[in-house]
Amino acid sequence: MALSNNVIGAINFVAVLLSIPVIGAGIWLATETDNSCVKILQWPVIILGILILIVALAGFIGGFWRVPWLLIFYLVAMLILIILLACLVVFIYMVTMRGSGHLEPSRAYLEYHLEDFSGWLRRRVRSSYKWERIKNCLSSTPMCAELNQSYSMAQDFFNAHLNPLQSGCCKPPTLCGFTFVNPTYWISPISMAADMDCVQWNNDQTQLCYNCDSCKAGLLANLRKEWRRADIILLITLVALIWVYLIGCCAFRNAKTEDLFRRYKQGYV
Repeated sequence: MALSNNVIGAINFVAVLLSIPVIGAGIWLATETDNSCVKILQWPVIILGILILIVALAGFIGGFWRVPWLLIFYLVAMLILIILLACLVVFIYMVTMRGSGHLEPSRAYLEYHLEDFSGWLRRRVRSSYKWERIKNCLSSTPMCAELNQSYSMAQDFFNAHLNPLQSGCCKPPTLCGFTFVNPTYWISPISMAADMDCVQWNNDQTQLCYNCDSCKAGLLANLRKEWRRADIILLITLVALIWVYLIGCCAFRNAKTEDLFRRYKQGYV
């Protein structure tokens, strides 16, 4: 029985370690500019990771110090958390299936359209109240000002591989036909294309294209890229947790069998 308890404790210690990548994925998302402005996914991931840590610690203590009710709590609670983590992995995958960028002639960077993304993601930026808060957060970052320091020639800028936020928020859409002065200052044509983003563009360095749908699409494209990376980490952790949980269940069952057999022998010898 002591050996089985030690095995259960060791297995649950592995579960403790597996909470680290979940918490780490949430913290990483929180440090990214777009996620820190939107604040959708990072806290559910961090909270789920902390709950996995607490439950795994309970199983670790219950295994090494032979506390049966803690082990039972671990088995029930960890099963619930595994289901929640699986639901989160599937949810992230489903809402990030759509949203690829579009190539434009003579441009290395991609353009992004809001309608390409899932309805759930679009609703996160549709509300004028929500977008005003997000826009103020984005405009306070140096991401657009950094472009002016890096590119002074039009061709160099057109050959640049901008991230989705820079492509959507810091410049007008290519279809507008604006003339390049610097990455964040453009001369509008006499007759602009019939696209509201072309009208929304403003050379004021605090405005730029932050009110454009292309900026919202760029934000969602950035979120999509980062969420899919986090989803890979969560999926790997989920598979490992399931494996650890199944081994823990087998060890717990064997420990109970050994305990019953020992009591049986003590009663009849």
